[in-house]
Amino acid sequence: MLFVGLSLVFMTLDHRFHQLETLRAGLNLIISPLQYIVDLPLRVAADSSEALSSRSYLLEENERLHDENLMLQARLQKFEALVNENQRLRDLMQASERVADDVQIAEIMSVDLDPYKQLVVLNKGSYEGVYVGQPLLDANGVMGQIIEASPLRATAMLISDPSHALPVQVNRNGLRTLAVGTGNPRVLELRFIPTSADIEEGDIVSTSGLGGRFPADYPVARVSRIQRIPGEPFAQIEAEPLAYLDRSREVLLVLSKPEQEEGAAGDEPVSEEAPAKETASDKDGMTEVKGGD
Repeated sequence: MLFVGLSLVFMTLDHRFHQLETLRAGLNLIISPLQYIVDLPLRVAADSSEALSSRSYLLEENERLHDENLMLQARLQKFEALVNENQRLRDLMQASERVADDVQIAEIMSVDLDPYKQLVVLNKGSYEGVYVGQPLLDANGVMGQIIEASPLRATAMLISDPSHALPVQVNRNGLRTLAVGTGNPRVLELRFIPTSADIEEGDIVSTSGLGGRFPADYPVARVSRIQRIPGEPFAQIEAEPLAYLDRSREVLLVLSKPEQEEGAAGDEPVSEEAPAKETASDKDGMTEVKGGD
């Protein structure tokens, strides 16, 4: 009863007259270290748990972000590839508008750039209308022609192949010659041009249309080097192909008209052992160049 009475007295004094504020502050100062020591194990356990949880969460979050970053980079690369492919297809469609004949687009599956045999394999075959002798172009110029066609695949010989010769003419003055492959996809040789002929570095040579296999006036190469040796009847002339022979992935196959396929020997691949000659064709009074080395 005594302690109950004291408690009531202290409660009344504290509530009515605020006489115990100083005493309460002193007691709190004494009790606070005890409260901190008692609460310390729980605080340490909670902080440790939170630290471990945060580290685990951060590791998982870092791994997730890393995987997401890799996926985004892969998608970005694919997007860039699609953008480039779209641009190439646009260039091909623009190039197809410059060709009088109908064309179809094919994709290069594999490349053989052996110095003695430069061939590419396409994903189109005879089922899609591909045939032997069909011209092969890209967005910039002539690439070659089909030499073998199976139902699902076709093989084309590039104009840089040493056994390939293509009748061409200089755009500036109509000078006719042969563009012969050298085995280097960036170098063609223009044969049988007299040393006195009017030809300059930078001249563009285009298909002449002789033989009817390649579309006439389609760009082939740009003259890059001219060497005139005194006493020699012909100049040594090199030209750089305008087509990306070693880089193109999509190509155009020209669907020549049936009447153009007849007598198209002038654009056929030739052997290095066959001599070059010019013969006069009685058909339409035109001169046909038969290529060779």
